[in-house]
Amino acid sequence: MPVPAVSGIPAAIGQVQGVAGTGYLSAASGAPGTGGTGFASALAGAVDNVQQLQSTSKELAIQAVTGDLADIHTATLASTRAQVTLELVAAVRNKGVDAFNEIMRMQA
Repeated sequence: MPVPAVSGIPAAIGQVQGVAGTGYLSAASGAPGTGGTGFASALAGAVDNVQQLQSTSKELAIQAVTGDLADIHTATLASTRAQVTLELVAAVRNKGVDAFNEIMRMQA
């Protein structure tokens, strides 16, 4: 009995900032893969996005402390966005490490 495809997952992944339209989604949908370069570029884009979000969060936090920020909600949202994105990238990294360790434990 074939397992039905889960719809909505590629769209949800595409909504995450920094991870949109990469080759690893096409491999999951049956199109020929890109040899892992799509996943690598998506992961690099996500890391770059985390760095940018953390930089923005830091700048807004400095503005909030010095009194130059008109709306504290902007700093709070930037901080939360950076935190959630970092947790997502860390979770993907941990799953990759776990998968690598599981492959290494396999006997030929």
